[in-house]
Amino acid sequence: MAMVGYARVSSVGQSLDVQLDQLNAAGCEKVFAEKMSGTTTDGRDQLAEALDWVRDGDVLVVSRLDRLARSIIDLRKIIDRLSAKGVGFRCLQQGAIDTTRSDGRLLLNILASFAEFETDIRKERQADGIAKAKSEGKYQGRPATIDPDAIATLESEGLGASAIAKRLGIGRASVYRLKNERKFLAAKTRRRFVPQAR
Repeated sequence: MAMVGYARVSSVGQSLDVQLDQLNAAGCEKVFAEKMSGTTTDGRDQLAEALDWVRDGDVLVVSRLDRLARSIIDLRKIIDRLSAKGVGFRCLQQGAIDTTRSDGRLLLNILASFAEFETDIRKERQADGIAKAKSEGKYQGRPATIDPDAIATLESEGLGASAIAKRLGIGRASVYRLKNERKFLAAKTRRRFVPQAR
C-alpha cells in the first residue's frame, strides 16, 4: 500500500510548501502538485496523473477537501473513480472524510445524496426557466462559446488536445467533441459531391 499525496493552489503566486510539508509528514511516498484553479477538474494534469498512477490498496491524501474539488459533484466523481480502482481517500484537515473507514464512507455517501438532490433541483429550475422563456418567445438556445476555427488553427500548429484545451481554457472533452464534429461535417460534405454511379 502506498500513500499518494495531491497538492494544489489556484495561482502561480501561491506557495505549495505548507501542503507539501503536511503530506510528507502524513507519510506520502509520492506527491503530485500543481498550480491550477479548482473550479473544475478540466486541465488539471497532475490530478489526472495522480488518478492514473494510484493502484489497488493505495490511499490518495489531500491536506484539505477543497484542494481536490470545489464541488461535491466533482468530488464524488473522483471518489467513485478511486473506489473502482480499490483506492482509498483521506483528507488530513477534515479527518472524518476517510474512505478507508466505514464512518468516512458513510459521510461521503451522505454528501453525495445532497449533491444528487441539488443537481435535480437545478435541472428542474433550468427546465422551468427554459419553458417560460420559450412561452415568451425569448429562448434562443445556448450561444456557442468555443471557436472551432481556433481549435483547427492550434491543431495545425502541432498542438495536442491537452495543450489546446489548456490554451483555450476549456476541457479536453470539448476539444475532442469539436474535432469529431468537424470530421463528421467534412465527411458529409465529401459524400455530397461524390458523383453517383449510373
